[in-house]
Amino acid sequence: MRKIKLPQLPQPEERTERRISAFTSLTICALTVIAQIVITLVLTQLLAEKVSYVYLFLLLAGAVVAIWVYQRPGSPSYKLVWMCLLLALPVAGMILFLLWGGTHQAKNLSLRKTPPPAERESARMESSANVTRLSRRSPAWGRLASYLQSRDFLLYSGSRARYFPEGAAFFDDLIDHLRKAEIYIFLEYYILAEGQIWDRIFAVLRERAAAGVEVRIIFDDFGNLTRFSDASLQALQNAGVEVEVFNPVHRYVNRIYFNYRDHRKIAVIDGVHAYTGGINIGDEYANLFVRFGHWKDTGVRIDGAGAWGFASQFIQMWKMIGRSLPNEDDYYRPRVEIEGTGWCQPFTDGPLNNPDNPIEDTYLQLISSAQKMLYITTPYYAVEESMQKALCIAADAGVDVRLMVPAIPDKKYVYMVAETYWGELLQHGVKIYRYTPGFIHAKSVMVDREVALIGSTNMDYRTFQLHYECAVLLYHMPAVEDLLEDMDHVMAQSSRYTLEDWNKRSWLRRLFASILRLGAIWF
Repeated sequence: MRKIKLPQLPQPEERTERRISAFTSLTICALTVIAQIVITLVLTQLLAEKVSYVYLFLLLAGAVVAIWVYQRPGSPSYKLVWMCLLLALPVAGMILFLLWGGTHQAKNLSLRKTPPPAERESARMESSANVTRLSRRSPAWGRLASYLQSRDFLLYSGSRARYFPEGAAFFDDLIDHLRKAEIYIFLEYYILAEGQIWDRIFAVLRERAAAGVEVRIIFDDFGNLTRFSDASLQALQNAGVEVEVFNPVHRYVNRIYFNYRDHRKIAVIDGVHAYTGGINIGDEYANLFVRFGHWKDTGVRIDGAGAWGFASQFIQMWKMIGRSLPNEDDYYRPRVEIEGTGWCQPFTDGPLNNPDNPIEDTYLQLISSAQKMLYITTPYYAVEESMQKALCIAADAGVDVRLMVPAIPDKKYVYMVAETYWGELLQHGVKIYRYTPGFIHAKSVMVDREVALIGSTNMDYRTFQLHYECAVLLYHMPAVEDLLEDMDHVMAQSSRYTLEDWNKRSWLRRLFASILRLGAIWF
């Protein structure tokens, strides 16, 4: 086995520094508000006669920046929050905007702008042919597939999909396929949490690495500050696993870059099998312990040509971080052919794409193209007016629109923000179901029993603006029916949230939620 030089993992003191830095970065926000107050008081004392002129200058400066923000492309809600802050608290607003609000933050992460692996001309031609075939069968889905293809996300035939309605079955299947890995294993997760599930996975990774299989892992630093110890990191390195930490928090204390996270959930084995969904690696996802009632989560395994779409995403992120691979990109392509029904289209998104957001645009197209039924599961809901309006229009047009959300939320304040949107949806006939057994973390969309989206994508600003995310579209594949069956099961266990429930909220809850909604872009 070729000896690979492994990177140095963070030392314990560095991990401690990261935890401290996360708190420090959040504290910066509070300090800027204090700075606003202090500067105002100082000006009042030192420039008593001219304080009004000085403060007028600051207000004008804040207004100029606010106008510039307004003219920038991007999310209207995102711009509105900054404009309000800049006009109300110009000093604090300008400081925070310099730290957090510019487009440079996303572009100046320790990431190299790297294209995905170059696709073979034959693969592009096959994808175009698949789009043509799909368009003949379903013109609306052909347009969606063509849109994503224009952004270098190919449409694959020769693939199968297996849907997993629970985390326990997902992990059993994943571990079984990890044991069979012969060439490589790619894992990219927002959370790696120590526990029974990780112990099972690590045992397999260690054995496969010892057998000469390339094992590479990317995990998000912020998502694992308290979930993954230095000892576990060292054990991975000692086992011959290459590990890369995405966007270490401690590097960006002076700028709140930690807001940009790798929220993707990807596992690829030998280029033949790929997994995605809402499931991170942790015991709660398999309900081995209780956090918020029953943890409802889902995932999907793609076999065949479509698995390369996720391998390509991992390779791109690996190189963006600044790492290299020992082999050419073609080495990691699928080496077997699989027959399957329908088509699949893996795709991804991230802040480097802003203001062009393929995931948000895909959601909008799914909603607007629905003819009969539109079922959505999401743990969080905080969207742009355009998406809210699209759901209302779909319901008004006779589409059976159903939204499945948790009855036991993991973040109560985020749930309160979501409630502020539901009144309008209910008035237009959207049906909302609260998953009574606990917390639904699944992120999925099913349209007309024809197409499904499954991935890491929540329906909120963080997904659409700040996070690196991934998903797969399934067109006319049997797994779409499996997803529908599971959604029916979820609704059977849920309680309907009605307009009467929405109107019963106390005035204090409504007021607090409305204020929170202004900052929903940061939740």
